[in-house]
Amino acid sequence: MRVLSADDVRRAVPMPAAIDAVERAFIRLSAGQAEVPLRAHIATPEREAVSFFMPARLGGGPGEAALGLKVVSVFPQNAARGEPSIFALVAVLDPESGRPLAVLDGTYLTALRTGAASGVATRHMARPDASVLAVFGAGAQALPQALAVCAVRPIKRIWVVNRGAERAALLVERLRTAGYGGEILIAATPAEALAEADVVCAATASPTPVFRDEWLRAGVHINGVGSFKPSMAELPAATLARARLVVDQRQAAWAEAGELIQARDAGLIGEGHVVGELGEVAAGSVVGRTSPSEITLFKSVGNAAQDVAVAALALARAEALGLGSEVAL
Repeated sequence: MRVLSADDVRRAVPMPAAIDAVERAFIRLSAGQAEVPLRAHIATPEREAVSFFMPARLGGGPGEAALGLKVVSVFPQNAARGEPSIFALVAVLDPESGRPLAVLDGTYLTALRTGAASGVATRHMARPDASVLAVFGAGAQALPQALAVCAVRPIKRIWVVNRGAERAALLVERLRTAGYGGEILIAATPAEALAEADVVCAATASPTPVFRDEWLRAGVHINGVGSFKPSMAELPAATLARARLVVDQRQAAWAEAGELIQARDAGLIGEGHVVGELGEVAAGSVVGRTSPSEITLFKSVGNAAQDVAVAALALARAEALGLGSEVAL
């Protein structure tokens, strides 16, 4: 069995490859060619934390089928100890026999596949000429979000919006190290960034909206990836009510996305307000954008199909490149 570290996954799967893999996974998910149960979770109340258990099987022929499981824990209080708030592990199994094939660091993989999903959504829903990105949040998700958007749109300026100036400055450094050569600005207020933004990535753990709906420009595309449970809503309900809304998977979104649940409970939207799943948009059966002035929104709660698709790709490429370590169970 092969063991892949975060650095192995990073070297094996560049962002453009991850975007393509996640796009194929979403298409199969929406076409009924994947089995992804709703994730199970176990709370640790004394730590204000939760652990998720996320299995998935992707159908397909040789080289396409995949089977696996991700375990991810979100412990917000870890930050006070200087540790990441998210730890994750992904197991890849042989879809023909069930034999364990690999164990991968899932912390980086989670950020990679989440960024890749926003890359897929931006590819199909943002205006082709979008050139200014606003990133809300400066945690582990922020860099892959920015890199994914830059992979599919000609982004010339990035606004970083974060409550802590130190972490915002660190994200700027990480963007430079990752090779982004455009302008990077740290916003004094959310409104300052949104006055110019063509694409917005919200990747925070905020339980309440991080901006006001009236601050958005016409034609903006929004990727909302931070909120992952009913009590969290980093995007305004008014934005959901007027945007062209696409989700990763309807069942999971209506069960877990706080923005959707809270807006529905307030009577602002109904289930018909979701125009489609991202896989349907990527496949061309649902239109992602109908006009240049339309506000479009992709709301994601994360899906194990993404994890298994990227993990299977990482394993194949790692084997070809000689990355990782072989161990015997």
